Amino acid sequence: MRPFVEAARSGDPVAREHLLGAVLQVAHRYARARLGTYPAAAEVAADVAQEVGMAVLTALPDYDDRGAPFEAFVYRVASHKVADAQRAHARAPVTADHVESPLFEGRVASAETHVVDRDEARRAWDLLETLSDRHREVLVLRVAVGLSAVETAYALGMTPGSVRVAQHRALGELRARWKGADR
Repeated sequence: MRPFVEAARSGDPVAREHLLGAVLQVAHRYARARLGTYPAAAEVAADVAQEVGMAVLTALPDYDDRGAPFEAFVYRVASHKVADAQRAHARAPVTADHVESPLFEGRVASAETHVVDRDEARRAWDLLETLSDRHREVLVLRVAVGLSAVETAYALGMTPGSVRVAQHRALGELRARWKGADR
């Protein structure tokens, strides 16, 4: 993204278009990872990605490059927009016609299997929410979004080694909490 930032700030429409495309791709992957268990997650993630794109382009003239990766700025904006979507979801009434499960696309499952899988997915997401913000962000970017340690470090302003350590600790915390909840 960095090559397009300055050119887009200078008013280059081609650079702005390339930057927006990159921002939308990153924001959509991040939103899908964070909102995966929510009803209509695909649609909500697409909406969040659009909001992130608009917010980043709106803030672009005032963006101050202080040496941190531009991706860190994008992930920070995306994090706030995802939180807004989660709050909106918490306030919205739930109806049966909004229930969907990406876990079962392409296969038929028994009602019992569906309930067990859904319960385990919800439990995993609930445990993920108990982690510190930093550990949760590292896991989402590394595991759900699929970024490498170097890419995650770049996005979060960390070193690749500290990303690996944070990931190891976060997974250890999740493992312990998962086992503790089984007792």
